[in-house]
Amino acid sequence: MMKAMTSKEVTKKVFNKEPFFILDVRNETDFNDWKIEGENFEYLNIPYFDLLDGVEEILDKVPTDKEVLVVCAKEGSSVMVAEMLEEAGREVSYLQGGMKAWSEHLEPVKVGDLKDGGAMYQFVRIGKGCLSYAVVSNGEVALIDATRMTDVYLDFAKELGVEIKHVFDTHLHADHISGGRIIAEATGATYWLPPKDADEVTFSYQSLEDGNNVKIGETNIDINALYTPGHTIGSTSFVVDEKYLLSGDILFIDSIGRPDLAGKAEDWVADLRNSLYTRYKQLSDELVVLPAHFMIIEELNEDGSVSEKLGTLFAKNHGLNIEDEAEFRRLVTENLPPQPNAYQEIRETNMGKISPDEEKQREMEIGPNRCAVR
Repeated sequence: MMKAMTSKEVTKKVFNKEPFFILDVRNETDFNDWKIEGENFEYLNIPYFDLLDGVEEILDKVPTDKEVLVVCAKEGSSVMVAEMLEEAGREVSYLQGGMKAWSEHLEPVKVGDLKDGGAMYQFVRIGKGCLSYAVVSNGEVALIDATRMTDVYLDFAKELGVEIKHVFDTHLHADHISGGRIIAEATGATYWLPPKDADEVTFSYQSLEDGNNVKIGETNIDINALYTPGHTIGSTSFVVDEKYLLSGDILFIDSIGRPDLAGKAEDWVADLRNSLYTRYKQLSDELVVLPAHFMIIEELNEDGSVSEKLGTLFAKNHGLNIEDEAEFRRLVTENLPPQPNAYQEIRETNMGKISPDEEKQREMEIGPNRCAVR
């Protein structure tokens, strides 16, 4: 029987590096722009419209010795193609909810323990490359860079029996819609935002500034705010428990943050370099860097998490090893990937200026992560 495969099931295959075959029936442009990625995945992209008369011509290209998943944008087309393959004697699955569901799936991964009790969790948004965090201690939790899939975080807190007390955004996001304010309103938590990113916001917030210390739980778990502009003028990093560095969109595992999503690339290059090459250099090499995004599937660790020690990144990340300032400036102003889909509308949504409905928000976020410079 043909079966639906959930995004969670596919995520496990990504984490486990399983051999897998994907027949993607979206058009070629969409497939080339953004697809389900896995280290041992194989792909065949045949647009649905080319299969309306049957699948006979592609049967020799679809393997029989590994699992096959049919993927489309919303689900419907993949179901029809999967049914045709089933009728031709092949055993296949289709992706439940299509790429829209893939874009929205969050997989919680425990990163590690905190020294006085509690734990750090990372939510991996596998299809979008977004990473968000929960710092749990003594019945309380702080969320950092939460996405708009707010139920995931609320259910997570309920399952652990903890109360959401604080919600932080490291900066005003431009590639995805923040769920921070909605979670704070639903739970009575304090919502923190860097004030230099909040000039145009339409709602109240707690000002997150350099030197802020916010305790979570009864144990001594300080969330220390470190002003690190460059991706945005307000970008703020956090040092949690003297162990974890939440770098926002300033520093990634294999790349660094882009400075142009508010139209200020030339203005913010110096800030970006100073944050990375001076402020971060003053921190311990033993800090575990937890970024707000990943760019390529190879950045995932064996357990599916995304992290690396700061000292290792200073040794291996190209963006941290450009001695010539002019060369650095060229990298982050002339070598930029396309800007995220609807990034201006996303910024306005995160400012509270516009309130698109859920379907519109989905459309605004469709596509890959484009916050980095490599």
